Amino acid sequence: MKFRLDRLLTELVSTISRKQAKEAIRGGRVRIDGVVVTDPERKTDPEEETVSLDGKGLTYAKFRYYLLNKPAGVLSATRDKKKETVLDLIPGIDHEKFFPVGRLDIDTEGLLLITNDGALAHELLSPKKHVEKEYFALCKGVVTEEMLAPLAEGVDLGDFVTAPATFRIAGSEGENTGIFLTITEGKFHQVKRMVALIGSEILALRRVRMGGLTIPEGLAAGEFTELSSEELTARLHAGKNE
Repeated sequence: MKFRLDRLLTELVSTISRKQAKEAIRGGRVRIDGVVVTDPERKTDPEEETVSLDGKGLTYAKFRYYLLNKPAGVLSATRDKKKETVLDLIPGIDHEKFFPVGRLDIDTEGLLLITNDGALAHELLSPKKHVEKEYFALCKGVVTEEMLAPLAEGVDLGDFVTAPATFRIAGSEGENTGIFLTITEGKFHQVKRMVALIGSEILALRRVRMGGLTIPEGLAAGEFTELSSEELTARLHAGKNE
């Protein structure tokens, strides 16, 4: 498949905008098969020709995967007229093609995968696939294992009955309690509703794992890293139960 060179550059380099791509091309920084090309509209097939920027070869991938440490206050959406979205945190990304895999509430932080791979998104989100989503929740007041026990059997939230969840208490933080809760669905406000059902309230919520994916050490809130398909597959397999 052939692309305009400026568009292809934004596909290959996630942090470059279309304007910056044109400037780089016109500035002689881009080569195709070793030859400098200065026309942003030049068509090229990245599977047949080698494109380089500043002497570094760029690899074309049909599907791209970005692991974002979502901060609070940002919408899990592609576009919004009033609020910042998770796609706004990735410079140069195509808002028409990429999307978050599932949603985190605006006040929820943590792991969020952003991709243009619809098949993978279905695999991760389908309840039939039983992909684990683990959250750290800071709960109001004292929360005990006895209070959490019903969640391990599945609870009726009115519109659906949850699958059995797993939990562990992380410890107390002042007068409040931190817990890790793992579910395999991902319904609207599900974790908050489950905690409310046991008589507590979530003060802060962060997703720490999806399958075998975790937030890399040092990746601050609002930052992202790109994973290759091989890296993504390896991490997801690492999270499967033996």
